[in-house]
Amino acid sequence: MNFSRFWALLVCRNREFLRDRSALTWNLLFPISLIAGFAFAFSGPGLALYKVGVLGDADGSAFLQTRYIQFMPAADLPAALIKVERHQLDMLFDPGGRRYWINDESPKGYILEQVLRGADAPSTFDKQRVSGRIIRYVDWVAPGVLAMNMMFSCLFGVGYVIVRYRKNGMLKRLKATPLTSLEFLSAQVVSRWWLTLATTVLVFVGADFFIGFPMHGSYFNLLLVFAIGALSLISLGMVVSARTTSEELAGGLLNLLSWPMTFLSGVWFSLEGVHPFLQRCAQFAPLTHMIDAARAIMIDGAGLADISGHLLALTAMSAGLMAVGAWLFRWE
Repeated sequence: MNFSRFWALLVCRNREFLRDRSALTWNLLFPISLIAGFAFAFSGPGLALYKVGVLGDADGSAFLQTRYIQFMPAADLPAALIKVERHQLDMLFDPGGRRYWINDESPKGYILEQVLRGADAPSTFDKQRVSGRIIRYVDWVAPGVLAMNMMFSCLFGVGYVIVRYRKNGMLKRLKATPLTSLEFLSAQVVSRWWLTLATTVLVFVGADFFIGFPMHGSYFNLLLVFAIGALSLISLGMVVSARTTSEELAGGLLNLLSWPMTFLSGVWFSLEGVHPFLQRCAQFAPLTHMIDAARAIMIDGAGLADISGHLLALTAMSAGLMAVGAWLFRWE
């Protein structure tokens, strides 16, 4: 290896990055903003490790004084039991009735059961079985993982690629041909759309073969949700790439969109107990509606009428973002 050539390339790349003020600023501000966002989302005297719904009024039980457990009032017993089934609550506690409910497939529920029995000994509480089928955590998280994988494929598969085309001069050369911007953008969207759906179907079939997901709804409805959701995410990536010329800035902007959606759309954990402001913000993310609709279909057997609100939101986002992206698009 020629060290002088290596050093020249190293210096050149460093200068290119440092002279790109937008990318440099982004690399400094993004980690800070991400840390600040998590600090706000989980602010409080201590991070609650468990979430317990409490029926009725507390009776002075020692269990209710346990630190690092978030106790939330639960007025509706059937609705609270569904949250226990779906791993949105780790336990449902009824101090007046001397009973509690946990999901036998939840490790957190088991720990809370031991804490309850230790805190209120020698008092006894009756363990109640959660009615209905038991939902494993992997069953609950699978729709979120599928949607998250689609999100990264759609955003970076369109947003980053178009920026690279613009930077290396390919778009400038295409502009000199009879090709119109509508034709170019349509080809990009359709190509990424069917590739994303095809890979998602393969991932779903392969994972279902080894793990075995519950599927209580229609496969067609699930495919429809993913198809409309993919269009909304592709359109979002097109907005980012409409005029961006720096690959570093494009990558930063796409990370700005993807990672908050990953953590605030309920991919890995329920938003139950998160700051209400963030719960409202999550409704503006396409990923949130994709995951909620997919879980409703796979776990609850929901039909099109049940998820119509999510479908309308995804359709509106797709149309609006695609219109904005086409309007902002520039060849150079």
